[in-house]
Amino acid sequence: MKECFIMVKDKKLKTKLFCLLVIGLISCSTVPTDGQSSCAGKCGYQVSQCSCQVTCEPLGECCTDYWNFCLRISPQSGTLMGGEDFVIVNNTFEAGRDHIVCRFKKSIVTQGYVDDKKVAHCISPLLYENGRIPFELSTDNGTSYNHQGTWVSVHHSKFSNARKSTLLNQTKWQYYGTPGVSGTLTLLWNTTLLPAQLLNIELWGYKENGTPYSDSWRGEWTYLYSLGIAVRNNGEFTFTPKPAPKPYFEWELGMLRLTDKKEEDGEMNVRALWSPSHALAWHLEEAFRRDSAAWAKEKCLNWVKYEKTLPDFLSEIADCPCTLAQSRADTGRFHPDYGCDIEQGSVCTYHPGAVHCVRAVQASPRYGSGQQCCYDAEGRQILTVDSMGGSTPDRGHDWGSPPYEKPPRVPGFSHGLYDVISFYYCCLWSDNCQQYTDLRPSSDCRTYCPPKVGSAFGDPHLFTFDGANFTFNGMGEYTLVKGEGNSSTGILQVQGRTEQVKDSEATNANVTGITAVAMQESDSDVIEVRISKNLSDGSMEVLVNAEIVTFNEQSWMDLKGVFVYSATPQHATVMFPSGAGVDAWGSGTILSIAILLPEAFINQTEGLFGVMNNHLDDDFTFRNGSSLPADASPEMLYELGASWAIENKSSLFTYDSQFLLDNYWHAPKHDADFTPVFHVSDNPADPLHAEMTALCQGNEFCRFDTLVTKNLQMGNATKLSYENYRMLVESLEPVTSCGILEEPNNGKKKGNIYLVGFTVNFTCDQGYMLYGSPMHTCLPTGQWSGESVFCVSENILGIVLGTLLAVFSLLLTGLILCLNERRLKK
Repeated sequence: MKECFIMVKDKKLKTKLFCLLVIGLISCSTVPTDGQSSCAGKCGYQVSQCSCQVTCEPLGECCTDYWNFCLRISPQSGTLMGGEDFVIVNNTFEAGRDHIVCRFKKSIVTQGYVDDKKVAHCISPLLYENGRIPFELSTDNGTSYNHQGTWVSVHHSKFSNARKSTLLNQTKWQYYGTPGVSGTLTLLWNTTLLPAQLLNIELWGYKENGTPYSDSWRGEWTYLYSLGIAVRNNGEFTFTPKPAPKPYFEWELGMLRLTDKKEEDGEMNVRALWSPSHALAWHLEEAFRRDSAAWAKEKCLNWVKYEKTLPDFLSEIADCPCTLAQSRADTGRFHPDYGCDIEQGSVCTYHPGAVHCVRAVQASPRYGSGQQCCYDAEGRQILTVDSMGGSTPDRGHDWGSPPYEKPPRVPGFSHGLYDVISFYYCCLWSDNCQQYTDLRPSSDCRTYCPPKVGSAFGDPHLFTFDGANFTFNGMGEYTLVKGEGNSSTGILQVQGRTEQVKDSEATNANVTGITAVAMQESDSDVIEVRISKNLSDGSMEVLVNAEIVTFNEQSWMDLKGVFVYSATPQHATVMFPSGAGVDAWGSGTILSIAILLPEAFINQTEGLFGVMNNHLDDDFTFRNGSSLPADASPEMLYELGASWAIENKSSLFTYDSQFLLDNYWHAPKHDADFTPVFHVSDNPADPLHAEMTALCQGNEFCRFDTLVTKNLQMGNATKLSYENYRMLVESLEPVTSCGILEEPNNGKKKGNIYLVGFTVNFTCDQGYMLYGSPMHTCLPTGQWSGESVFCVSENILGIVLGTLLAVFSLLLTGLILCLNERRLKK
């Protein structure tokens, strides 16, 4: 081994290099002699001589050992059940020298290893939460942890099916033991996901123990027993289920785990392949197979008794949107249910008649409960009072809710115990669904209030929350909206950055567009969405606390105080606890954005998107509080926009390139030297005029952007963005609901739409007479016309009428006798 010294550009940075000459090649590893210039245990921080922050690489400021201690991994995510083998991609290790131990959240330890290619591996642990999990790596068997990285824990049902084993004919697995369902079951898997010749196949079950809604309440996954030992890893395992003995059949929710045969039975946190979570009908006790309906009915009734001892969560969940259009447009508060998504073919197994369901993004504040809303092909809400396909609220939010880990907030599994297994008891394994829907009734939409929309697109054309519009084509960084929905969620800030449009065909045209938007609510993670500089197809980058994150492994991210969804590189949705939502779309080299705010933000907003209060006269308000009239000139509106320039100390943006540093961090936040184009005129002699006219068809925003940029593509993108904005506003128009009308006892109703203008008709069964109004109409006031309906038995009616007649006869007789006595006295 040969010791050598190499000069570096930074004279303050003294680095000692050990170089080894092997077969004519020199392999060097850096070992900084100055602890102040090392990233050991300091990832994410600025040290005195250099940087260990995520922005250091593009800025060329990294400490020399940055990639040695600040880790990149592949894959970056896995199921929260653990067992994923991920590798360190930016480093090499020695098998004999480095003893790898991986530690998650400072407390959960798993054993790693170094392979024959000098690549270090970690095994992800079982976690009871979603989101970005910090982990550390030790090379000295756990004595010190100086290497740091981030692991992403994913909801098991949202985790890619390609990286799980498959239950062949899953319905058969979950109905096994009911009448007509027997025989063998088959498990399938991709053999490359678990490189071992022989496998063990285990059953694990989930329970939650302790007093509900107390500190003792805990969820736990437990190894139960093995279905197969030393099974050949050929991708298929078939078996004939047998009833499990006590106490194993007491676990009714679970999944299968495949591990290398060399692992101990039930060993925690080893490399594994999991099946989907499912109802364990196939392993239940013998009594279930003898009479599954009776067994399930007893379970259903016991669940009803137990459920009535728990707190009422229904009163704190939000009402559903009234229409399918509203549910799809309100992206800040509702998101498609992956079990019934119109974009995925409307496979709505548990909601017959529905084409789309959504779930409330946020769980209820106190009990962590969830809301579900389902809609038919006509866009109307389906309710359990009318249909088995109706939506049902959940005691445990299906997606879990922060801070996770404890019931009923454990992602997927709390919901499985309190809302899914009970559905099997009452609705699927027995015919007692009314018992279930009585305790899980659909919510109507009487109190639903759609959000208000602010939008910006093109050479920025802005629409305020109250619907005023203006063009502000300044260059800089500005406050789009700042406000507080309620004290519990804190202040929301959304900032926008504009740049000069680079693909303009007009010579030196001073045209700008939004290229980045950054946002935060209270102390949440800071989210930035920006146009990718490497592509011109509208692809975007999403940054979390200045770090670029990718969505190539999953489309949903659970973060601190915020959720982010991105199914394509050209679109991202950001959702905050207040119900605020930000949608960003990439088009060419600029962004179009829409900000949705719920009614809690009324009179609480400021910025370029105005004061949200249903009044247009204060939408053009300067930072100092003064306002412009609705007919203000473009030049006056330009001054208005300039007043909302941010400052470095309040900026949420990341400056990770020399361009951003020079033009935004070290430069004024509003470029006063930039003079935009305020007015354009039509020139019929212009060769572009005819094409522009045909394209824009009277759309003023399309016309302006086409003429100012001399670019039809820019004009078309603006036109589409405006049409999308109009469609969004129309979808979120308020709809009046009069609330659910139930069938009277011993009667029927015709009509199950409870919105303004619709009618519901009532009739009584044979032998009963109707009292009240046979037809009710939903009025614009939100009230039903007519009187309440009752169906009274004709026999009972006869008895009542006979009794009344007898009483009347007695009274009449008494009156006659009284009058006769008076006459005799006279």
